[in-house]
Amino acid sequence: MISALNQLIDMVEAHLSVDGSGAELDLGLVAKTLGTTEYHLRRMFSSLAGMPLSEYVRRRRMTVAAGDVVRGEDDLLSIAVRYGYGSTEAFGRAFRAVHGAGPGEVRRDGGPLRTQPQLRFRLTVEGSTPMDTRIAEQPAFRLVGHAARVPLIHQGVNPHIQQHIASLPPATHQRLKELSDTEPAGLLQVTDGVEPDAPEGSELTYLHGVAVTGQTPVPDDLDAIEVPAGKWAVFHASGPFPDVLQATWAATATEWFPSNPWRLRPGPSIVTILEWADDFSTATTELWLPVEPA
Repeated sequence: MISALNQLIDMVEAHLSVDGSGAELDLGLVAKTLGTTEYHLRRMFSSLAGMPLSEYVRRRRMTVAAGDVVRGEDDLLSIAVRYGYGSTEAFGRAFRAVHGAGPGEVRRDGGPLRTQPQLRFRLTVEGSTPMDTRIAEQPAFRLVGHAARVPLIHQGVNPHIQQHIASLPPATHQRLKELSDTEPAGLLQVTDGVEPDAPEGSELTYLHGVAVTGQTPVPDDLDAIEVPAGKWAVFHASGPFPDVLQATWAATATEWFPSNPWRLRPGPSIVTILEWADDFSTATTELWLPVEPA
């Protein structure tokens, strides 16, 4: 995966300019060439780089375009077209979003310029604690419960999810527990519909619910997510909550996937809390991620 990401970076560099022999990067074709999927490639890139691939491409394109602007050899429309924009207005908006100033100002004053360096990915071995993981084969099942659309937040408690759970009557939790009849067991925290790039602030579906077999009837007042049969990587971790869960998710990208012959496939991410501390400050959790052989 590390090699594939570095090859992707090289391909991005070759397609920053879209005039002449250049063209927009076909990420689906790139992923196929690298022996992976576009979904996995985007998820791993955003997890490791800390930004969506589309944002990295935009920053790199405007970094290189700034050199042409400052040199002053071509008019701004020619530069805009060279980097894939149909007008100086559209180019100017993208340029200002990266550099904080328009191309005309930068051409006159020589700056300000905010450079996005070219990324390189490396796998560093630091003797970290081995990850407690198992691969589970699951038949098709349903996730049923109460769903809401919420923004993605990468660190800390998500207040929108907290508010959603707090709005549910206490009897709801017991009712859901009684419906649970398959793995993952117990009350579940489910995120679905996450964009492949997983940008912070993008919307996803959060479901507070349980897993049931495909044959279990779903009450009319509950939301349901159909989950096809497949394999799951299950990560077991204990510690301060939700920090331990967010650290585990980050470690899947930085440590586990680069070192194992598996890749993410589209589907929901599932968290089950196996045990809470008395004050709810720490927890033992399992993170279920849908995977397939790489």
